[in-house]
Amino acid sequence: MNTLAAPAESPSTAPARPVHRVTGPRVLASEWAKLWSLRSTWITLGLGLLFLIAFGLIAASRYRSELGSGHMHPDFARSTAVSLSLFGTNFAQLALGVLGVLVTAGEYSTGLIRSTLAAVPRRLPVLWAKASVFGLVALAVATAGVFVAFLFGSRIVSGTPAAMGFSDTGVVRSLLGAGLYLGLVAVIGTALGALLRSVAGGISVLVATLMLVPGLVSLLPGSWQDDISPYLPSNAGESMFALTHDAAGLSPGTGLLVLLGWTALALAAAAHRLLRSDV
Repeated sequence: MNTLAAPAESPSTAPARPVHRVTGPRVLASEWAKLWSLRSTWITLGLGLLFLIAFGLIAASRYRSELGSGHMHPDFARSTAVSLSLFGTNFAQLALGVLGVLVTAGEYSTGLIRSTLAAVPRRLPVLWAKASVFGLVALAVATAGVFVAFLFGSRIVSGTPAAMGFSDTGVVRSLLGAGLYLGLVAVIGTALGALLRSVAGGISVLVATLMLVPGLVSLLPGSWQDDISPYLPSNAGESMFALTHDAAGLSPGTGLLVLLGWTALALAAAAHRLLRSDV
């Protein structure tokens, strides 16, 4: 008696896992999420914003209190509402630059960079995404900070020789220039972190570049200073937001081009090492 064989059951197949391509927007989204997941991001951005606003208001208040006292330093007496409001720029640049170093070098210190580069094997999109995301965030924070500092600082010095408003010639350009300068400093910090792969090393080089080297150059003979000093990153950046310029300084446009050159050089060096060396 023939019996009908039961049909063989086909093996169950697990549903295929979706394949996600590595694209520029996805890398940017990943770096955006990582940036805001760090407590140091919130703290350091807050410090940068605090430095910009607080020191600007302190400088304006001091100018107001010392006006007519006869004890004001001549250079301080020639200040304007813009220069007083931007007094905290030198402090904010350190906060934003240091955070830029942490954005990249921090991943090397924790080992997270291995997972990042495994997900993005081409490597360079990671560097471009980090620099773009943090640079734009720093630009937005810095620009907001300088405008707020000027808004309240100009009210403090209202009715004094330093008084200026948004409608005065060069004011908006100076404020935007200061925000752009701080944004580019943040990108330079990001590049230094990727180049040196050390938080301590990146911060040291950043501080030396922005603060120590200009001081050393000032010890050189006068003719050498005139040839070198204007093209340093910090001095080129200062020319971007200065209201007036002397013959030895750079124009705002030239200062921007010089600082962009330094930024491109730092990014190129970081990209070269990222491609040529192992993690």
